[in-house]
Amino acid sequence: MKKATKFLSLVMASAMILSATACGTGSGSAKAKYNVGICQLVEHPALDAATQGFQDALKEKLGDDVAFDVKNAQNDSPTCSTITNTFVSNGYDLILANATPSLQAASASTAEIPILGTSITDYATALGISDWTGVTGKNISGTSDLAPLDKQAECIKELFPDAKNIGILYCSSEANSKYQADVISQYLTDLGYTCTVFTFSDSNDVAAVTQSACDASDIIYIPTDNTAANCTEAINNVALPAKTPIFAGEEGICSGCGVATLSIDYYDIGFLAGEMAYEILVNGADPATMEIKTAPEVTKKYNKANAESLGITIPEDYTAIESE
Repeated sequence: MKKATKFLSLVMASAMILSATACGTGSGSAKAKYNVGICQLVEHPALDAATQGFQDALKEKLGDDVAFDVKNAQNDSPTCSTITNTFVSNGYDLILANATPSLQAASASTAEIPILGTSITDYATALGISDWTGVTGKNISGTSDLAPLDKQAECIKELFPDAKNIGILYCSSEANSKYQADVISQYLTDLGYTCTVFTFSDSNDVAAVTQSACDASDIIYIPTDNTAANCTEAINNVALPAKTPIFAGEEGICSGCGVATLSIDYYDIGFLAGEMAYEILVNGADPATMEIKTAPEVTKKYNKANAESLGITIPEDYTAIESE
């Protein structure tokens, strides 16, 4: 009987561990004064940096008074909903939604618990707000990862003045990628380029769509797209042999498959979100009236290996991305 009881206990313990780790790692604690749930869409350097910045900011201010329950949705939107619904059921004090699908899921899960977004390009697009004033008017605020798209277009013109056709490559299910594509297309058209959009539905058709984009384009632009960021190796394996340079919307994508970028620092916007969380948790700030914040600065960076492989001379005001 004791053996059977011990076996049953082990089975139950194993089931609990599997349940806890199915969507990511958890470190929430009922003993902490504040419990914060973090829903990150997918694991890649940009989003990882934002999550780390957020945690560092709150730990710096609150120490052991804050505990985090960090979950990763593995790039699956329904899993985001499962995660954020669990956070609500647990009665957490605040939710950080890292990337647009996470924010949309959190918004659908609760209208009461404060929500902060990070790595969100455009909150109006993400939340379906038509009369945007800079604040959401609901239990949501946060930080944006939108780099100045007009300046990115100027960088493309500086690096590739003789190019004519630009392929814009992104995931069709990411609303904020479409927003960036629409805006930068106009800037690039004004600069004399012809822009063509190429979209993939998920990671399964990234390589095929990238090949089509390479065949039709002199250069490719990829916005801050989470699926692309998670598939840079597949993209690079097509674009580099095709000799098609990529200008990326952020450093992580550039590091994986690009030549150059005008990028924000995702750690910085995560840290800013952490400071906003402190104001909400400790000082009672209302996210409905907190303006969305943006990165304090942007930096011109380049992928040295890809630039050399493609024979592209990079101006001196670009900084080489450090190899990991």
